[in-house]
Amino acid sequence: MVNARATRKSPRDRTDTRGLWRRQGAAARDLKRDAMIDTAARAFSRNGYHNTSLDDVAAELRVSKPTLYYYFRNKEQLLFECILTGLEPVRAAFHDMDDAKRCAHDRLVRVLLRYAEAIASDRGWCMVRSEDLNLKPELHAKVKSVKSEIDQNMRRLLREGVEDGSISPCDPKMTAFALAGALNWIAHWYRAGKGLKPAEIARVFVALFDDGLRPRQSGHG
Repeated sequence: MVNARATRKSPRDRTDTRGLWRRQGAAARDLKRDAMIDTAARAFSRNGYHNTSLDDVAAELRVSKPTLYYYFRNKEQLLFECILTGLEPVRAAFHDMDDAKRCAHDRLVRVLLRYAEAIASDRGWCMVRSEDLNLKPELHAKVKSVKSEIDQNMRRLLREGVEDGSISPCDPKMTAFALAGALNWIAHWYRAGKGLKPAEIARVFVALFDDGLRPRQSGHG
């Protein structure tokens, strides 16, 4: 399981990271690790995984390469952490939204908002391109397992929505594929700092899907 710290805000979102590398203690180690993952994710997205070295990541962070090795065995493990920590907020969203008082449609919409924000984050490119980056079989299997869990939970919410009448009748498998495919595509064109922020992108995308998910009113008024 991915560490819960993955769901915290990235170092770029914090007000002050000056002096981070001089700080000691468990909390400081977590912040440093998050900073390394965020910086690597941005570098992989900007330059491509194979065109980015640990030297590049260390230089951007202004730390030594051995400092990176203290936290990560190699570049592949760093990529693996970029992917998993990016997926964790999406995975966690299903549990956070498991509220029987809300209809399945409302729970699904909230999950989709989290999903879209995650894809538009610094780690989104790594999450979407993980299939193409030749991770070792055991690492690839872990990523695949988390993605499968997300897919199955999305299908479950769609089925529950059809059953409780809050979602129009649909094929849960095909609908889940369509939603995930559209959201994943955000990572191919979205660039941070240019245009809308991730939360705004999420609202626009989910609003487009929302009308299609809602049941149609019968009759002619």
